Amino acid sequence: MDPDYLLFARAVEAGSLSAAGRMLNISPAMMSKRLSRLEARLGVRLIHRTTRRLALTEEGASLHRDLVAILDAIAQAEERVTNRHRTASGPLRISAPTSFGRLHVAPHVARFLEQHPRIDLQLNLSDAYEDLLAERIDLAIRITSDIPAHLEGHHLAANRRILCANPAYLAAHGTPERIADLSRHRLLAAEGQLPWRLVNGRARKLIDGQSHVRTNSSEIVRELALTGVGIALRSLWDVGDLMADGRLVRVLEPWEGPADLAVHAVHPRAAGRPAAVDTFIAFLRESFRDAPWNRGG
Repeated sequence: MDPDYLLFARAVEAGSLSAAGRMLNISPAMMSKRLSRLEARLGVRLIHRTTRRLALTEEGASLHRDLVAILDAIAQAEERVTNRHRTASGPLRISAPTSFGRLHVAPHVARFLEQHPRIDLQLNLSDAYEDLLAERIDLAIRITSDIPAHLEGHHLAANRRILCANPAYLAAHGTPERIADLSRHRLLAAEGQLPWRLVNGRARKLIDGQSHVRTNSSEIVRELALTGVGIALRSLWDVGDLMADGRLVRVLEPWEGPADLAVHAVHPRAAGRPAAVDTFIAFLRESFRDAPWNRGG
């Protein structure tokens, strides 16, 4: 693979040129130069550069989805080769976000243990970004755009976020027709989740305000939206089933959260990590591959 493609993929994964440069041992100036060279060769803009983070263009998001699929295939091929003579066994301590772990990790545990009976699995659910080394965590699932330089990240799935509300709320308060209409509606978000960054093709909008109900729980936000309290920005993995049966409906399509967030598995950078870590990463990739919420766009 062209090394500039790998650089682009790592920059998106890390969330900034400087963070990706630290991962690849390349200066930010050289990162920017090579990214500009790739854009010039392709004839398209891939990333909107800002002072805080990288924002993908529509073309950049499309290219990134394709590159992730290719890199995942390469990683899985390497795992099959390197793990051929290693047996997945022993303790495996996993940390995952509360909602995601309950909905999309716990249901697969029985099948994983049937396939790998020699693994002693511990699954902890927490929305805090725990210190993996201090807490002796082998692998953490994180929904993020920024992988710290001291951790190795593995893309597991997309994390599309859409605006949604209960039909009863919209019947009582009206359906917003334009993005500016959100200023007249009840917004729902957990602490630290506002302002919302929304995209619609090349358009960008920052939605600020205060949650109609203050809470530190993302699960409470989902329940508030479900019971008609207001409009929420939720991940499809969280509300896909509720939308499928009509209890929640999408608002202001095609506005949604930017594509920089994704579901990752992360672990400390170390040679000779247990085979169980790679085995669980491969298992999650396979489990999420055909999930209806795992769509890049």
